[in-house]
Amino acid sequence: MNKLFLIIDQNQHLYELLKELKFDEQYELILVDNNIKEQIDSIILQKFEYLILTDKSNYSEQKAISINKPIKISQLYEKINLFFSKNKFQISSNISVGKYHIDLNSRNIILNKKNLKLTEKELELIMYLFNSKQEKSSSDISKNVWGHTIGVETHTVETHIYRLRKKIVNKFQDDKFIISSDNGYKI
Repeated sequence: MNKLFLIIDQNQHLYELLKELKFDEQYELILVDNNIKEQIDSIILQKFEYLILTDKSNYSEQKAISINKPIKISQLYEKINLFFSKNKFQISSNISVGKYHIDLNSRNIILNKKNLKLTEKELELIMYLFNSKQEKSSSDISKNVWGHTIGVETHTVETHIYRLRKKIVNKFQDDKFIISSDNGYKI
């Protein structure tokens, strides 16, 4: 799991209080004085998650909690946990498939700011092929994506792959997204 950093901006008392309450067992606590930008850049470079606790209003609200008024520690703890939970959910719902990015929540596939909406089955098909280490036959796909039993004769897989390829080609001009061979399909 990635480290989670709490950056306390020029507030020694808050830093000491959070250490006393053992926040440092769950989060990496950093007290900064003047070089906060340097600290944030270093954390971003290492691809760690961070949240700034500050009494100033010059930070993006997306990455900072303003504590310029009295706040209960339980409320602060709840806000911190909520922030990191939302971020974790957001990060885990965005994956890269080759040169494409897929947002699992919105079911969009994205390339160079072009966006294509996928159906639930198209997304399942892409994820199944992407997560497979080897080519998958129509019968494997039929069983594992559609839940059909082995031996059921259907052209569901071929039809869906044909339609998905057509959508990809029309939107992204990529006819190599799903590759087929004698052994099956792969991404």
